[in-house]
Order: sequence, then structure tokens, then C-alpha cells
Amino acid sequence: MTRFSKDDCLADMRRRILSTDLQPGHDLDEVGLAERYGMSRTPLREVLQRLQGEGYVVMSQNRGAKVASMDIAVLRTFFQTAPMVYANIARLACENRTSAQLDALKVAQVDFTKATKGGKPDDAALANHKFHATIGHMAHNAYLVAALDRLLIDHTRLSQTFYRPASPSETMLVLKAVEQHDAMIAAIEAGEGALAIDLTIQHWDLSRDRMERFVRPNPLPVDVIPLKDRENAI
Repeated sequence: MTRFSKDDCLADMRRRILSTDLQPGHDLDEVGLAERYGMSRTPLREVLQRLQGEGYVVMSQNRGAKVASMDIAVLRTFFQTAPMVYANIARLACENRTSAQLDALKVAQVDFTKATKGGKPDDAALANHKFHATIGHMAHNAYLVAALDRLLIDHTRLSQTFYRPASPSETMLVLKAVEQHDAMIAAIEAGEGALAIDLTIQHWDLSRDRMERFVRPNPLPVDVIPLKDRENAI
């Protein structure tokens, strides 16, 4: 039996939740997880508590642990909040990024490009997660980064549909996302805050409709007006 360290178990649980291998709302069997990771219940519970603090897992005394759900109330807040946080982070990234962070962002983009063009949706979603998390760290704003980290959990799970295109037109959207990432890198490197905001809004709008399909067939009853129509949001 392979024995995982707490850090390795934590990383694998994050990956499984982000890729929806563990579905939203899924009840987590601590006995089964302890066997899978070759861990006793005490360190496993420490991992689950860490995941709860990060927003991946919800724990209750009477019902145990489960993967954080994505019900209508959660998604309403997500679609209203995400574009505003992303746009402001992009602006701050232009002002505060370091050379090392730019290098890390370019590496993340290489991984994202390979995954999307290689038809690997799980890898593409995780690489996209890393790309935007890296931009978040560039902002050097603890409040916004905390919000971003939580948003990216649901964004990455929702984006599983985006990286599984069902038609040539949807495939073109994925390729467009790659181009937008490249443009965002260039804007951040040049310190062009207004351009970075505009590109971020375009990038959000590109995938928003596809992400909503995660919770259809009926249209999501959420106010999802594009951020460009909310002049006071930034």
C-alpha cells in the first residue's frame, strides 16, 4: 500500500475536487480515504480540516465531511463576484508583478497551451487554475488573493465543460482562451493596467456561457451581466 504524507494527500485531494473526480456535495468516507492514502484517521482529519479552511470541503460534527457544493446560492455569488475580483487583480498585477512571477506565469501558460491543444480537459482546467492563481499572487493583496483562491475552486470545477468542447465553434473558444492568456501576459509585463482589465473581462465573458451549462438545462437564475456593463464595479 502506498502511504501518502499529509502534504501529498492534501495536494491529491485538491486535484480530485478541482477535476470533479470528487463531485460537488459528495460525502467523504473517512475510512475509505484513510485506506486509499495509507493514513490513520487523525492525520487524515487534519487534511480535511485544512481543505475546509481553503473552501474545498465542508465538515459538520453530525454528518462528517463532504465536498463543497455548488448550489444556486453559491453560484449566484460566484457569478456576481468573480469578474470584479479578477479584473482588480489584473490591474494590481500590472503594478506589483516581479520578474520571477512573470516567468512562472509564462511556464503556466506553456502547460495550459499543451493541455488545451492536446485535448486533455482535466489538465487544461488545472493549468488554467494555476495560471490565474499566479496572477493573483502578482497582485500582492492578501484580501483579494484570499477571495480569488476560493473563487478558483468553483471556477475550475465549472470550467470542466469549457475544456470539453462539443462542436468546432466551441473548440475555437478554447483556442481563443489560449490567445487571451498570451495577451494578458503581455499586458501585465508591459504594466498596461487598463488593457489587462479589458482582456480579463473579455476572457471572463468568453467562458461564462459555457460554465453556466454546468448547472443547466434551465437557465441559471442569476444576474450575470458582463462586467463591462458595470462601470462602477472596478
